[in-house]
Amino acid sequence: MGRGSLAMAWYGLVSAMFFVYIGAALAQAYGTRDALVGLGLTVVVYGLINRILSGYAIRNGLTVTQFSRSMLGRTGALLATIVFAATAIYYAVFEGAILAFAFQAQFGGPMALWYAVVVVYTLPLVAGGIRRWLDKINGWLLPVYWGGLIAAVVWAGNTHGFSDDWLTHTVPAVGLANGGPGWLATFAAFMGVWILMMYTMDFAALGHPKDEGFHKTYTFGWLFYTLAFGANALIGIFLTFTMPGLEATETGVASGLVSLLGLFGLLIVFVSQTRINTANYALGIANLREFGERALKVRLPGIVWNLLGAGIIFLLMLLPVVQYLLLALSWQGALVTGWVAIALTHIALDKKHGRSPDPGHLPDSAFRHINVAGVSAWCISAAAGIALIQSGQPWGMTLGTLVTPLLAAALYCGIRRTRSGRHRAATVAGR
Repeated sequence: MGRGSLAMAWYGLVSAMFFVYIGAALAQAYGTRDALVGLGLTVVVYGLINRILSGYAIRNGLTVTQFSRSMLGRTGALLATIVFAATAIYYAVFEGAILAFAFQAQFGGPMALWYAVVVVYTLPLVAGGIRRWLDKINGWLLPVYWGGLIAAVVWAGNTHGFSDDWLTHTVPAVGLANGGPGWLATFAAFMGVWILMMYTMDFAALGHPKDEGFHKTYTFGWLFYTLAFGANALIGIFLTFTMPGLEATETGVASGLVSLLGLFGLLIVFVSQTRINTANYALGIANLREFGERALKVRLPGIVWNLLGAGIIFLLMLLPVVQYLLLALSWQGALVTGWVAIALTHIALDKKHGRSPDPGHLPDSAFRHINVAGVSAWCISAAAGIALIQSGQPWGMTLGTLVTPLLAAALYCGIRRTRSGRHRAATVAGR
């Protein structure tokens, strides 16, 4: 894809109501100052990690599945593929549910009807995958989204008054034993969406190597996350502390915008969720197809995979998925952050030892069945992280999310080095 097309397709992810909601919710929980410090640290870390991953994917044309074969083995890579598919589908369910709630708030009617409407109108937009017209859809809707949010801020301020309450909100300090301090808890909460690192690789694999510098800085780097996390959070915090009745809950921001702004509020939510869900649907269905074809040897036309993915999304919408958002983010954080840490360690070790990346066009048979270092490090770190999250201790969720990638990187490095040492020793002995 050309530089502008890939950038516009990727920037569909900048406009999720989740980013507006989570910033406000964290400011309410930990105070605005701590939330903003945590957000600043998040933007820096996301920018650095995705600079590495996007550059690697652009240079080598490797998707998550293709890359995972090297560090997990051809069978282990299927685990990464299904985790990616499941997470993207979960986000499609969540973001679609927000839009359905907004439709119901404006027009009434049963939720199942609006769930169906959301799925039916979204599916044609992602027909043909990322490269067909996601850049055009998201390019057209980008100014509508930001213009709508800015207009909402102006309207809220003129109606309810501008003040600095949203910037000065404080809460009693939260200690480490209770999951704090607030800035660290905020940073850990955003680690729950490290799935964006996987999104980055699949999008970046479509880029031209000559555009690597541009994409690492502006498409997938600090600018994107400054807007996605920083600008959205600031708007969410301002609106939540300015507009009476606007609740910083999973669906409260969307429903509140519709209740207070009517059709204009619905337009903002519609544009926001349409843009983010094009990426969720495209990547969720693409990786579902990848898993089906590689693991189950099922070969079906693209339209069948699209319909199958849409059916799964609709059925999941009928369940109370939204109620378990924060728990799901924590579990996903434990799974995905481990993969990211192993990926970064793998890239660093290969570079250190002068090993070239395995080309994406290689068949699965060219890779070992299981890469013990990668699979062991991922499974053990994820299990440890989830155990801490489910421990029932106030600090478990924060600590579990932070420990997982550190443990994954250390285990992968240690096991790989040990196995390499044994291999060298066996080679010498054989001579």
